[in-house]
Amino acid sequence: MTERNPDAGQLEEEPLIGGGVAQGIVRVGDTVRRPVRPFTATIQAYLAHLHASGFSHAPVPLGVDEQGREVLSFVPGDVPREPLPPETAREEVLVELAHLIRRLHAAAHGWAPPPDAVFGEIPGARNTNSTADGQPLLVSHRDYCPGNVVFRDGLPAALIDFDLAKPTTRVDDLANALYYWVPLLHPLERAPAFTDLDVPRRVALSADAYGMTETQRRVLVPAAARMIHRFHVNMRSAAEVDPVFRRIWDQEAAHRLPRAGSWINDEGPAITARLAS
Repeated sequence: MTERNPDAGQLEEEPLIGGGVAQGIVRVGDTVRRPVRPFTATIQAYLAHLHASGFSHAPVPLGVDEQGREVLSFVPGDVPREPLPPETAREEVLVELAHLIRRLHAAAHGWAPPPDAVFGEIPGARNTNSTADGQPLLVSHRDYCPGNVVFRDGLPAALIDFDLAKPTTRVDDLANALYYWVPLLHPLERAPAFTDLDVPRRVALSADAYGMTETQRRVLVPAAARMIHRFHVNMRSAAEVDPVFRRIWDQEAAHRLPRAGSWINDEGPAITARLAS
């Protein structure tokens, strides 16, 4: 693809810090420029498919600029940061996020990655297995952390940063979103507004909004437990080889993830019972 903004070199570059994992990202006018990675071409092809299928809630891929950087459209809106502010604890946020993910899955359904497709993963990842949910694999986002969800008028409206997109199951993808936004965390690790919320109710609300099948509801908690364990293993491995992930591990992940694993094992039966009812 070719650069669609010939005047970009005359515009001021504004650094975009985000979550601090991806480096060298800048805003130039109505575009975002970021270093090309091995998976860039695959993700640009995926984003192009999403837009061609009617999913307009993601960046538009615009090729490569004269400096060899990936070019994407800038997605306007508000991106919350952790600790999540009180207004993001509303149930309406969970419902709209579930609707957004459902639309993403509908647009992604049937897209076959090219034979030479390359997908991203955190450094040193060792465990990437998916949970069968009775549906075929599809490429989806897989990283619904607060920094990747764009809000407008107080509700989720778009998704950004598809660096970890790859083939997955719908239930694993939903479990990722619920981990961050229900959240599936020990109360000690949640933002203040989320500490005392009814987690089984919130999970069931999301499942209803998405339209989860009986099979997906049955395997959701086991999928979430495996995902949290996978986070723990992979983050620990990434911390051994990458200084950015070392910082994340030392500051939060080393205690957050073991607590989350113990918590989901204790509270999982109540969540599954609510899903079944």
